[in-house]
Amino acid sequence: MNRIYEELFILKPDALDEEVDAFVEQLRVQLTTAGATVDKIDKWGKRRLAYRVDKYREGTYVLFQFTSEPNGVKEFERRLRVSDMVLKFITVRIDETLKRLDKRKKERDKRAAKRALNAPAAPAPALPSLAQQMTEAPGGPMPGLPKGGE
Repeated sequence: MNRIYEELFILKPDALDEEVDAFVEQLRVQLTTAGATVDKIDKWGKRRLAYRVDKYREGTYVLFQFTSEPNGVKEFERRLRVSDMVLKFITVRIDETLKRLDKRKKERDKRAAKRALNAPAAPAPALPSLAQQMTEAPGGPMPGLPKGGE
């Protein structure tokens, strides 16, 4: 059964851009030959690490999002593990999260539709403003105001 995965890995900062591009392309080809579909590849560039890893304070971050069988992920992780360029990597299965978010969105939309049906058909008439109440007083002109003809 195909599942959606995200793979974030950190490469050594002293690797050249051409080497990084070649490594990413090699991984992409490996995934596609294994029957996976690569949905997204993001190169985040060099960033500072939270703590020192193998005497490095920064690394080049790359994010893969792909759909694959679990065996394809095992091979992908094996290649990352044996590569000298890779400092750290993490694999996260995100299809369950996407399902949960879709379910929440449907529930939210259902509640909004129900709220729209239960809302009053016509809004209540607005009360006249204070200025309108003063000028249109039912008891005649306000005391203290000059009379029109005098």
